Amino acid sequence: MHLLVVANETVTGRTLIEAVERHRAADLRVTVICPVNQPRRGYVVYEDTRRAAAGRRLDRTLSMLREEGISAHGLVVESDPITAVRDALAQLEPPVDELIVATHPQQKSGWLRKNVIDRIRDVAGSRPVEHVVVDVTAETGQQNVLVIANETVLGEALLDKVKQRAQRGNASFLIISPQSDPSEGAHPEAERRLKRAVAELRGAGIDAHGQVAHPDPFSAALEAMREERVDEIIVSTFGPEKSGWLRRDLVERLRSETGVPVEHVTAKEEVPA
Repeated sequence: MHLLVVANETVTGRTLIEAVERHRAADLRVTVICPVNQPRRGYVVYEDTRRAAAGRRLDRTLSMLREEGISAHGLVVESDPITAVRDALAQLEPPVDELIVATHPQQKSGWLRKNVIDRIRDVAGSRPVEHVVVDVTAETGQQNVLVIANETVLGEALLDKVKQRAQRGNASFLIISPQSDPSEGAHPEAERRLKRAVAELRGAGIDAHGQVAHPDPFSAALEAMREERVDEIIVSTFGPEKSGWLRRDLVERLRSETGVPVEHVTAKEEVPA
């Protein structure tokens, strides 16, 4: 039997491994695909960090399956999960017999918010599709922290806050920099700032990647949460006399809408250019 497993951040979950083991048979063959979807808005700085992180998770999963005596291989694919499954079903040999799709719990799953399970069932046709819920936070303690900053992204206050949060425990950081002018296709200054911030954090051993987004920080944050699991949010702004984000009550709106902890960092005006 050929079993196709579809998962990204949940791929290392013990719950998923146990679901695969329930399909154990003498001829069981497992293919694991990890879709790494690019965001619909903006673009990713150091996009290879997402693919590399998915590759490391996939390698751990394949090792765990092989240790259980299960024939397993897999690959990271740069597409949405629906396209990834459609391509896998068309190309894999021997043909896929059944599928397992792993997601985060409902309140934190971008895939569930986009109705991915039902859409995969449509693509799978008569093949059985099992949905497995993996609570990564409960199993591993890892937290995903969303950082929202634009001109203050290189501010000492924000970088120190991220480093302090990283020291407290297992965390990954996605930094998004919403831009003020949505009519512009490129934002070279923002990209340079964001690359410097990500490089400094990664140089300190912190799992961080970044994305230039546009234009409204509230919408950009919700868009990011539709794509990825978010457990905490850090917002960096100038003081109230200079910050349009604070005048639009961004911090409280995020607290009310997202239901996750939101921490506000105020930067000094002397932020590096």
